[in-house]
Amino acid sequence: MAVGAKNECGVAARPSKAQLAYLRRGMDQPGGKLPLFDAHGQRISERTVMSCIDHGWAEPWFNNPLKPDWLVCKLTPAGRAAVELG
Repeated sequence: MAVGAKNECGVAARPSKAQLAYLRRGMDQPGGKLPLFDAHGQRISERTVMSCIDHGWAEPWFNNPLKPDWLVCKLTPAGRAAVELG
């Protein structure tokens, strides 16, 4: 679901504070790479990552051969728009 898209209740989807913080971190990274860890060294919640993917704000980028359970993602154009509107 992209920015401005309606959810099942007909309400426009907007990122939560946690989602927005996650998405903002990719704005100045090469290719829009999103972080695996927050500014305090804590792993980003899988729930946050998956919800951003489900909304179309992030997408899986590549598999990490050293840690296959870590989902490396990048911003989508909809994710950039969500941050700019955020």
